This record gives sequence, C-alpha cells and structure tokens, in this order.
Amino acid sequence: MIRQFDQQLEKLRTKIIKMCSLVDEQVDLALKSFNEENIEYAKTVIERDSIVDKYDVKIEKACQKIIALNQPVAMDLRLILSALTINTNLERIGDIAVNLAEAAIEIKKKPDFIDRIPYYKMAATAKQMLKDSIDSLIEANPHLAQKVIKMDDELDNYDKSSYEVLLKIMKESPNNIEAGVTMLIISQQLERIGDHATNIAEDVFFIVEAQMIKHKYEKFLFGEEESEDDDKDINNEEEKPI
Repeated sequence: MIRQFDQQLEKLRTKIIKMCSLVDEQVDLALKSFNEENIEYAKTVIERDSIVDKYDVKIEKACQKIIALNQPVAMDLRLILSALTINTNLERIGDIAVNLAEAAIEIKKKPDFIDRIPYYKMAATAKQMLKDSIDSLIEANPHLAQKVIKMDDELDNYDKSSYEVLLKIMKESPNNIEAGVTMLIISQQLERIGDHATNIAEDVFFIVEAQMIKHKYEKFLFGEEESEDDDKDINNEEEKPI
C-alpha cells in the first residue's frame, strides 16, 4: 500500500513537472513572437493551450484521487494540497501566455517607442521569476523560493513605470494610442506572471518548511515575529462597517 502511494506521488510530481515545462515554453514562445515579430510562434502558443488545460485537469484529478484513497500526512499532505494551487497558478500563466500571443498578433510589430518603457526588463524579470519558481519546486529549494518572492516588488515597479510612461506617450499623439493600449496589456500580463510565480514560490516554501508566508512574507523574510497585535489588526478590520 505504501509502495502504491509512493508511485502515485511520483506520477503526480511527473505531471506537475511536465506542466511546468509546458507553461514555461508557452511564455517563452509568446515573448519570442512579440520580440521577433513572428506570428507563427504566437499561433503555436494558442494551439497548445488545450494541452495546458488537459494537464490542469489531470493534475487536479490525481490530487483528488490520492487524497480519497490514502491518508497523507506531513510533507506528503502539504505537497498534495499545494499541488492543487500550484497547478491553478500554472494554468493561469498558460492563459497569460495566450493573451501575450494574441497581443503580439494584434500589434504585429514592436512600436517605435518600445525603448522608452521598461518592457525588456519586465519580460526578463517575469521569465526569471517563473524559471526560479519552477526550479524551487523541482529542487525543493526554499531559498530560491524566497528569491522569487523578493523579486515581485521589482516587477511591480517596472509595471508602474511602464504605465506612467505609456500614458504620456499616448497623450503625445493619437497615432500612439492603439499600440500604447496593447503595450499596457502586455505590461499588465507580465506583472501577473510575476504574481503567479510568487504564489508558486510561497507554496514551495510551505511544502518544504511547513510555514505559511502568504500575505505576510516580509515579516518572515526579514525576521519580524508575528505578534498578538496582528490578530487585533485583523479583528479591527473585520469590525469596520462596510
């Protein structure tokens, strides 16, 4: 029975790793489509989305089956529970890759003002966060997961800067509006990749260290202890009238 359980876990890990590889490739192709102005890459991303969706269903069913037929505990239980949310985040990154591909098809070529916004830095940071979150999962590396979490602020700052500059660019000329709106969408989608990569990293930390750091990761990473005041703050927020 134990051997069968181990085999089920190994199959689940294999499915998740395949999902990771597929989603990572989807994002890479979507960005290459835009960077190299190659619509064929974008079409490939859109066509492969159904494969991502199939893996999403397979992983969810595998998790449900393991929980139903076994009584996992400790790290095994954390792995299975986190696999469900990691799978959801990967599926959403796959959807974002499709959004990026569709934007690449719509815009056709990079706008002349591309170097005025931090697009290339955003794309590189988002890709690195995704890669590191996947590697942290495969290697069960909480330190790499922390690195991803810390990078999220950097990506958010790029997104904010891009938004501000793009507004100015669109105000300069009506001819910039269509491309400007598309670049706003691309910037937003890259920021969302970072958010989902951060979610995956947080789940990895939970699996390996058995500690929840969602929504309070600064306190954990920088050594601040959770206090009773935190509970008071939550209670005060709940008591505020809507």
